[in-house]
Amino acid sequence: MTLPPPTYSGIGFEASVLFAREGADVVVADINLQAAEATVERIKEKIGPIPVRKRAIAMKCDVSKEAEVKKVVENTLKEFGKLDVMFNNAGIMHPHDDNVFNTDEKVWDLTMDINVKGVWLGCKYAIEAFRKKNGGGSIINTASFVGLMGSATPQLAYTASKGAVIALSKELAVTHARENIRVNALCPGPLRTPLLMNYLNTEEKKNRRLIHVPIGRFGEPIEVANAALFLASNESSYITGVEFKVDGGLTAAFVTPEESCTSVPPKNFFKPPGEKK
Repeated sequence: MTLPPPTYSGIGFEASVLFAREGADVVVADINLQAAEATVERIKEKIGPIPVRKRAIAMKCDVSKEAEVKKVVENTLKEFGKLDVMFNNAGIMHPHDDNVFNTDEKVWDLTMDINVKGVWLGCKYAIEAFRKKNGGGSIINTASFVGLMGSATPQLAYTASKGAVIALSKELAVTHARENIRVNALCPGPLRTPLLMNYLNTEEKKNRRLIHVPIGRFGEPIEVANAALFLASNESSYITGVEFKVDGGLTAAFVTPEESCTSVPPKNFFKPPGEKK
């Protein structure tokens, strides 16, 4: 089974539905239990009733609290007997995260607690669970392209946290490679998620970013979920310790094309309120 912590929309939601559709038993863990339960309902809509065993369950979890992360993994083992994949995707982008002078200490600490400490705890208890079944497993940690390159539109705490996730993933990948435990850092580019779109709330802010993306559009959460699915699967069995970029070519670019974007984004599972499912 697989354990991706999502929100009701974004990467986690898309990954939860996608993993379940591909046959995984899924534990949806979120600080917002209502959001986790809504995701489980969406999974049931996509795959239908499963008469033999549960396909998806929701659990409440604050990833910055060790006892809660430990409890989620323990309950997962009780429910399904094993853990095969951990997708550490919970994270925040604080609206008051700014430059070195304007970022408050509380914003810094909260960002690190969720984005770094939460990933560390998820890895810690996933590896412990993998060892119990003695068959290894895959951990996917959501980092970001900002952990690989600088930006003159600073969100210093967020950027530092994602760099830490990349470093942590590499260290764990090397340390546990001989146990058949793979750890990779998933590095999305700018995505059309509520988290980012709420932050980029003007066309000027959006265009300031898009000019650096060769493909010419924001990525979709499902595109990152598909990458997570690959890293979770046996098809990626020789891939560990990498910065797996899903960024529209952003980190490869110096000067981007002048032509209009012709890339058609794929459809997400999530439909905004009022939109037909």
